[in-house]
Amino acid sequence: MYAIIETGGKQYKVKAGDEITVELLGEDAGKSYTFDRVLGIVDGENTIIGKPLVAGATVTAQVVGDGKAKKVIIYKHKSKKGFHKKKGHRQPFTRVKIESIAK
Repeated sequence: MYAIIETGGKQYKVKAGDEITVELLGEDAGKSYTFDRVLGIVDGENTIIGKPLVAGATVTAQVVGDGKAKKVIIYKHKSKKGFHKKKGHRQPFTRVKIESIAK
């Protein structure tokens, strides 16, 4: 059994026991978090597709912790003008462990 959830503008395919990285949720480690934006659920031969969401479906997860992704360097340069601009960015994320999928 797996579900397709949406969080942070992205879609994730999850099943019970998976540990995924999502956009920063702002929850403390060890707390439970419920994803209510479920786009679809597949349970063996049964498939439920939402229009756009599956009514009443939730995915419960345990927050493992927060972190920052690898640094991305943004470098701008204009030839023959002496213009150089270097900037770095580290995207914050939250790791969650999927506990259950409810229809």
